[in-house]
Order: sequence, then structure tokens, then C-alpha cells
Amino acid sequence: LVWEAKMMNEILLIGSLIFIYGMALLGYKLFGKTGLYCISAAATILANIEVLIMIKAFGAEQTLGNVLFAVTFLITDILSECEGKKAADKAVYTSFFASIFFLVLSQSWLHYVPSESDWASPAIRTIFSNTPRMIIASLAVYGISQLFDVWLYHKIWDMTSKKSGNRRSFLWLRNNGSTLVSQLINTFLFTLFAFYGTYGLSQIISIFISSYVIYIFTSLLDTPVVYLARRVSDKRKTAENQ
Repeated sequence: LVWEAKMMNEILLIGSLIFIYGMALLGYKLFGKTGLYCISAAATILANIEVLIMIKAFGAEQTLGNVLFAVTFLITDILSECEGKKAADKAVYTSFFASIFFLVLSQSWLHYVPSESDWASPAIRTIFSNTPRMIIASLAVYGISQLFDVWLYHKIWDMTSKKSGNRRSFLWLRNNGSTLVSQLINTFLFTLFAFYGTYGLSQIISIFISSYVIYIFTSLLDTPVVYLARRVSDKRKTAENQ
């Protein structure tokens, strides 16, 4: 029980990763690319709330939004692989639009005058008064890193296809190569814009390192999910052609 209490954050993070990646795959299997658009938009909004929570896990301090942000890169890779570049770009634009919608609406809540029986407003104000900077930083960084991820995925794909003569080969390389580079850009820019002036330099560096280490693992672990998604896509296309 003592060990479980000490490892609770690690257990929850691993469980969250399995659940979130599993839901992305299930969403694609049940609803096609529409399911991935929905999960990408929801994950982007929720990650901007989760990122306010600081935890200690795997020996480092980190924000809680890392896993949810990671699934958005998984989704663009699945869409790039199975549905094409336009579909992957559309997921980025959809999530960007959803985040703007959430930002404007959540900020409007702070201007309502609560009634005497209200009990939620103080907590809502505490949380959402801090979200504009996070979401604005996230929006800018998300757009840059995700569109770069899609571009680099297809760039690697074109290069490996010319070398091997087979467009289905080297999936693991384009998946991990594009994600690891774009996640490095994402982590550096977001940590700088979101936390500069809020935390000290040493803590910002710690957040950057721990966040990117998490992204390395989430990137490597999402590769089997992309292979499974491609199998789902192959089966769907075969069924449609029969």
C-alpha cells in the first residue's frame, strides 16, 4: 500500500496513456476520421486545463497535460498515414478552432455576477483566470508544431518511398522522426511562453526536460497504435471495395 501511494502518479499516467491512445484507436475504428477530429479537439481543450496542474512523477516535476497533448500528435500521424495530408491538416485546424471557442466562452464566465447561493464561481475564477496565457501560448505553439509535424511526416515519407520503392515501409521512422522533432519544438516554445516569469529558470528547465522525456516515451509507445490504425483503415477500404 505504501508503494502504491508513492507510485500513484506514475500508475495514473500510464493508465491515462493506455486509455487515451485506446480511445483514439477506438474512435477511428467506430467513426473514422470524424472520431479522431472529435478526440483531437477535446484533448486540446482539456490539456489546456490539465497543464495548470503540476505533479511529480518518474522523479521529475511536470505538467499534467503532457499525455493529452501527445495524443494530438498520434492523431495527425494516423490521419497522415491513413487519410492523407489534408485530413491531418484539418485535425489541426479543427482543434485550433475549438480552442478559440473554449477560450472566448470560458473567459465570459468570469464576467457574470454570481448569485448568493453560488458556490462554484470562486473555483472557476481561480482556474480560468489563469487559462488565457496558457491557451494563447498553446494555440500559437500547437499550430506551429502540429503543422510542422504533418509536413515533416510527409517529407520523410516521400524520402523513404523513393529509396525503398514501397510507400508502406518505414512507418516507424516517419512516425517517430516527425513526432520527436515537432515535440521538441512544441515543448521548448510552450514551456518558454507559458511559464516564463511564473517559475524560475531552473524550474522551467526542469519542466522542459521532464516534459520532453515524457514525449519521447509517448512517441515511441504510439507507434504500435499507428500500425493498428493502418490495419483498421486497410480493413475498411477492403470492405468498401467488395
